[in-house]
Formats: sequence, C-alpha cells, structure tokens
Amino acid sequence: MRLVQLTVPTGKQETILEALDDREIDYVLTDENSNREYAGVVYFPLPAPAVEPVLDELQDAGVNEDAYTVVVDAETVVSRRFEALRDEYENGDVDSDRISRQELQAEAQSLTPTFAVYAIMTIISAVVATAGLFLDSPAVVVGSMVIAPLIGPALGLCVGSVIDDEELFRESLLYQILGVLLAISAAAIFAWLVRITNIVPPGLEIGSVDEISERLAPDLLSLAIALGAGVAGIISIATGTSVALVGVMIAAALIPPAAAAGIAIAWGQPSAAIGSTVLVLVNVLSVNLAGLLTLWYTGYRPENLFSIGQTEQRVRRRVIGLAGIVLIFALFLGAITYTSFVAASFEENAREEVEMILSEEEFAEYQLLEFEVVMDDDYPFVGPERVVVTIGGPAGESPPELADQIHEHINRHSDETVAVEIRYFETVER
Repeated sequence: MRLVQLTVPTGKQETILEALDDREIDYVLTDENSNREYAGVVYFPLPAPAVEPVLDELQDAGVNEDAYTVVVDAETVVSRRFEALRDEYENGDVDSDRISRQELQAEAQSLTPTFAVYAIMTIISAVVATAGLFLDSPAVVVGSMVIAPLIGPALGLCVGSVIDDEELFRESLLYQILGVLLAISAAAIFAWLVRITNIVPPGLEIGSVDEISERLAPDLLSLAIALGAGVAGIISIATGTSVALVGVMIAAALIPPAAAAGIAIAWGQPSAAIGSTVLVLVNVLSVNLAGLLTLWYTGYRPENLFSIGQTEQRVRRRVIGLAGIVLIFALFLGAITYTSFVAASFEENAREEVEMILSEEEFAEYQLLEFEVVMDDDYPFVGPERVVVTIGGPAGESPPELADQIHEHINRHSDETVAVEIRYFETVER
C-alpha cells in the first residue's frame, strides 16, 4: 500500500479531484498557504499496482514534474473504497504485484551509492574474496559477497533502458565497467602482495586450491547462476521486496571469479585468468540480459507514450546484442564443460581398466590401493597429465607385464599419451 502526497497546481484542483472521484479514491485536501503556484496538497492511499496508472492519469490532467509528488509506504488503510480499489488492481500475477514506474526509477537510483563509496566497497569485497580463496574458505567468500555494492548498477542499467532514462543507463554502465576493473585489479595487487611476502607457502599451486581452481575452469552452470540472479534481482526490485539477499546472489556471480582472475594474474599465469575473466564478463552480461527481458515482460514502459516505439527498438537492439555476446561466451564455457567431461570420462574409464586388469586370474594376488589422475595446469582447458596407480601385492617387485598392460589400457582412452606412474607396496597378512 502507498500513500501519495501530491501538490495541486493552481487551476487544476477541480480536474484532479474529479479524476480521483471518478476512480472512487479516498483523499484529503489541505490548503497551500506558502504563496507559491499551488492551491493545496492532496493525500490519497493507493494499492501499489495502482500508483503508476493513477499518476499517469493525473499527469495527463495537468500535473507536471514541477509539482512534486511523494509516494510513501502505508502500513494500514481502513476503507471500503480502498478495498474495492485493491480488488480492482491486485489479481495475483507479477504484473499486478509490481511497483510503479516512478518508484522503480527512484529505487534503482537509491541502490547505487556515490562512486567513492562504490569503489571502496568493491575493492574491500575483492580483497576479502581473494583472502577467502587463498584460505579455501567458502564462508569468507560468502562474506565478501555481502559487502559488494553490485546490485545497484546491474539493475539501474536495465531500469534506465526500459523507462528511457539514458542518464541512469550510462551511469550504471560506467559503474559496472569500473567495478569489474577495480575488482580484478584489487585482487591482483593483493594477491601479488601475499605472494611476495610469503603469507602463503612459497611455490603454492593455485590449481590445488579448490575454491580457486573451480573458478579458473568454469562451466555452463555458471551461466544459469547469472541468469537466475538477473531475473531474481529485477523481480525483487519491481515488486518492492527486499533486494539484500538478491544482491548477494549477483555478487556471487561476479566477485569470486574476479578475485580468481586477479590471483592468476599475480601468479604470472595469464592463461589461467582467461576462464575466470570470461566468467566475470558473461555473468555481468547475463545479469543485464535477464534484467532487461524481465522488466519488459512485467510491463514497464517509458512515461512518454510517443517514445515507446523508439525505446522498444533500443531495448530490442540491446537484448539482441547482449544475447549474441552471451552466446559466444556460452560456447566458450561449453568448450570448457566438454573438456571437463572428457577428463572425467577418462578418469572413470582408466580406473575401470585398472580394476579389470587386476581382476584377471594371473594378477589375482594384487589389489588396487589408490588411483589418482593428475591434471595439467593448461587452464581453462585442463586435461589429464599423468595417472598414479598404487598397487598392493606380495613381497617382491610387481611383474613388468602388469605395468605395461596398465599403461597400454589407460592410454586407449586418451588422444595424447598420458604418463602412468605405478607405485607398488608389499602387503603382509598376519
């Protein structure tokens, strides 16, 4: 529910009150004694979905932007006419639950802080995320998402595009570009300081840290996260619900991969930074694409009816452009996903080959103790580099034909030769 406070321009009082009476809206009128060009102030409650159409009608009646309008939340309204108005506008779908265009614009602007605050919070978030990745701590990484101020620019770009506020669109676009650059740069500088001061063990292989490695070789599931964050973010802001948790979800799609890219750069592995950088970019674009489509679907349009056609063409061009770029990045992520699938299939087939060999009668006294596939560091398209097979058996060296068979059978499942390391342990039964 909303309480609208509207200044009534001189000469428009009768027209405005007639419009409210025609819609059977309760109102209170007070006189204006400030000797300005206003005859009074009218107060009236509205269901949230009714704010936009009523204000548009009043604007058509002569209430322009020079007469200020204040829309605030109302906790309770006791009125039979208000209940009838609510039944008229609230029918249970998303379109009826959304807030007005005017509120949406104000909300999008309020979610974006000043650039100084935005830059500082983004840098802090990136540094905390980098520390969390080094510590291999999901809790710290999640904490970095909470303080990231990324939801404002992401949603502001979508809102600016749909309601034809190009100033909001350009500001949000600039914030997003600078935010990504700041996050990656801050993470790279912090990771470099960590490396040269030996805060982490010297010679640390970043691929051995799970929280880092999973973002150096992302897959297509990351795209689903970004699209979901964009849709959820727009729905939350459009329906006036809390956006705090959605902001964490959007930050989850951007901050950790940006920190992983910075770490790879600091470790002198630019190729390893490719996958995480692509992940950052595809997430940013996917959030904006999902937001644009969701806003347009929920029925938001520009205030000026004559600009609807031009705005629709502009939104269509941006959607097509974003979709095209996201598709290209999706193909890249798809290639990484396929490479991961091939590596996983190789590991499964290689293990089955070893188990099958050891199940033969001539090697019945030997048993598989451990099986490990060591991946190379050719990020983002990692593949098997060597296989370590640990076998237990009776005293004495393992028969050479066993090692030869294992090597031959494992390499049947790889296009390139994979080194096979056989470790033999004597097993003693007591």
